[in-house]
Amino acid sequence: MARPFHLAFPVRDLEEARAFYAGKMGCGTGREDAHWIDFDLYGHQIVAHLDPALKDAVQVRNQVDGADVPVPHFGVVLTMDQWEALRSRLEEDDDTQWVITPRVRFKGEPGEQATMFLIDPSGNALEFKAFADDAMLFAK
Repeated sequence: MARPFHLAFPVRDLEEARAFYAGKMGCGTGREDAHWIDFDLYGHQIVAHLDPALKDAVQVRNQVDGADVPVPHFGVVLTMDQWEALRSRLEEDDDTQWVITPRVRFKGEPGEQATMFLIDPSGNALEFKAFADDAMLFAK
């Protein structure tokens, strides 16, 4: 069984991060103090650390299957049902800042996947993906 990952990342405002991650994304919260908040992102621990001077990063964009993918980014490989539920929730929210709208990438090829990219209020890019067949995760 895979173990949860841990990721610490900067945000410019903790309450803005709480509204996004706990509210919009549905993450549970864990420990916190005046400078950080733990969030439960599908069983993984992500920690928003306060950096009030943070500027939106100018991100590198790499072409992947015809789309400009932001680098760096982070996210989770979901089940298809989880991905569909998250897609629906995000599409209903007019404030979602899409980088790449929900789509199927590598259709008919090894690694075919549903994917979507969005930006949090601090400019961090997130990707959520799912596979009809999880064996495609590392397919060549």
